[in-house]
Amino acid sequence: MSTSEPTYLTWPQIARLGLVQASLGSIVVLTTSLLNRVMVVELALPAILPGALVAIHYFIQLIRPRMGFGSDQTRRASPWIRGGILVLASGGVLAATSTILLNHSIVLGIALATLAFLMIGIGVSSSGTALLVLLAKRVEPKKKAAAATCVWLMMIFGFAFTASVSGKFLTPFSFERLLMVSSTVSVIAVIVTFLAIWGMESPVAKTGLTPNVDAAESESPSKASFREAFAEVWKESRVRSFTWFVFVSMLAYSSQDLILEPFAAVAFGFSPAETTTLSGLQNGGVLIGMLFLAFITSKAKSQTLTSLSTWTIGGCLASALAMLGLVLSGPINNVIFFQVAVFLLGIFNGAFSIAAIGSMMQFASVGSARREGVRMGIWGASQAMAFGLGGIFGTGLSDIARIVLGDPASAYAFVFFLEGVLFVVAAYLSYQTRSQKQTNNMSSHLVGV
Repeated sequence: MSTSEPTYLTWPQIARLGLVQASLGSIVVLTTSLLNRVMVVELALPAILPGALVAIHYFIQLIRPRMGFGSDQTRRASPWIRGGILVLASGGVLAATSTILLNHSIVLGIALATLAFLMIGIGVSSSGTALLVLLAKRVEPKKKAAAATCVWLMMIFGFAFTASVSGKFLTPFSFERLLMVSSTVSVIAVIVTFLAIWGMESPVAKTGLTPNVDAAESESPSKASFREAFAEVWKESRVRSFTWFVFVSMLAYSSQDLILEPFAAVAFGFSPAETTTLSGLQNGGVLIGMLFLAFITSKAKSQTLTSLSTWTIGGCLASALAMLGLVLSGPINNVIFFQVAVFLLGIFNGAFSIAAIGSMMQFASVGSARREGVRMGIWGASQAMAFGLGGIFGTGLSDIARIVLGDPASAYAFVFFLEGVLFVVAAYLSYQTRSQKQTNNMSSHLVGV
């Protein structure tokens, strides 16, 4: 059988796709952070309202597998990226509009905000899933970790740049100015996305095939329904194990976000300014971990050093040790020890997350043919569910532990310990995923990992 020649993305093309991720992040950061503050402070609404809206935007992302299936059927990711950013941008504008409406009618404002956050979740599901599918298909295997780092750093840049610039244009604050800024960000994000993916899939469109996919396989998946495609993919043991790995690891990763700074305040007396600096220290560690792993895996000649599964397992176990450091920092009562543990947690989290995303991009093409989108959608939905539950898990358990233990610092330390256990479980699941051998059609459909 003849196969098509791989047409891998160049670094400039990968950077262009990073601009798409930055555009997605720029809209999301306004809705999940700025509007959160506006509803609670300027509108004096209960904090549970923006919390519920953010949860809605996560939970609606359970549709990601369906979005990925659509990408598989059309064999092109670009239409799904364009459509998704349009829906996301519209949701962002409606979310800002809902804050104006909330001033006059709570019921109508909440209704519009709910619709807006549903659209935001749908837009992220469509664009985000299709973008990852495109990267999974078109990035050279040894460059996957570096490509994931590039794209995610662009997303972080989108967060930071939008938050910084928007803050300046929102002074002095008014709801009308908020709507203007939100609309401007949404329009720019749409334009940047459309330009970034212009002609990106032309090599694939001409051949009708993706790299390393057999021509004889190109027709069969199109006849299956989504339910059949999902069932076909879910039968693969690697997909099931990796889904659980994504959920457990991302739950551990996100659960500490809302309790780390309160722990620093009650255990070490950190002021608000000091806890903000602590957050910067952790995020700096994340950046270092991402860049380190990208450099090692792209430059190393040894297969061991380029094995993303090995780095994923090691990153999870190292993160568990860093969590143990947070647990011990209270009894040790040493600020330097605590800060070092936070910094190391950031490094290990950054390394494992990039390794996990790179593994996701590799595993997406392993198994029954032409189902990259469904697999990526399943894993994206698992990640969204973990992030949606992470804040509830961390804060809820800390409240319960505080009642039982009576000491806030001990309660937070107990949650850190549980998160460390989750990282160990995630490492086991990652090992299990790596060691599993596909038994369903692997002999005829295996794509090189």
